[in-house]
Amino acid sequence: MTKDEAWQLLEEYNKEEFHLEHAEIVGKTMAYFAQKLGYGDQQDFWEIVGILHDLDFEMYPEQHCIKEQEIMREKGVDERIIHATASHGYGITVDIKPEHQMEKVLYAVDELTGLIGAVVLMRPSKSVQDLQLKSVKKKYKSKGFAAGCSREVIERGAEMLGWSLDELITETIEALKTFRP
Repeated sequence: MTKDEAWQLLEEYNKEEFHLEHAEIVGKTMAYFAQKLGYGDQQDFWEIVGILHDLDFEMYPEQHCIKEQEIMREKGVDERIIHATASHGYGITVDIKPEHQMEKVLYAVDELTGLIGAVVLMRPSKSVQDLQLKSVKKKYKSKGFAAGCSREVIERGAEMLGWSLDELITETIEALKTFRP
């Protein structure tokens, strides 16, 4: 599957700008981590997984990470992509555990990119370019801030990767700086 094919499939099931932008952000963040972690030869694959991870969320939110497996199998999508995208719902909607480092990164950064995006919107600059760890940590501690972004999932993702929460947040900010204003 190419990135263009992934986008075509995504747009078949997603129309809202928010969901399309989230797919782009997670896809590009995954591409960054592929390079950073020594999987540069798999960068497109990691990005495709990021693009497709919420394929079913807009149309089937109650069946998230379940319906997308069915859709992807019907479309003949590689089983590795199906497993990877479904695994980000581990412990929430599915029992498919993230196994590969790429799956663990997806699990960790999906929620975190949303939280960081919310922090950026609150900043006078509206930019990730001048964002620092301490700003994210301050908002992270406020349970009411970006309440839809599960701190438990972010922390579990960092733990799966063997990283501290600070390392995960810092690296994700750096990833976002490579493509966000």
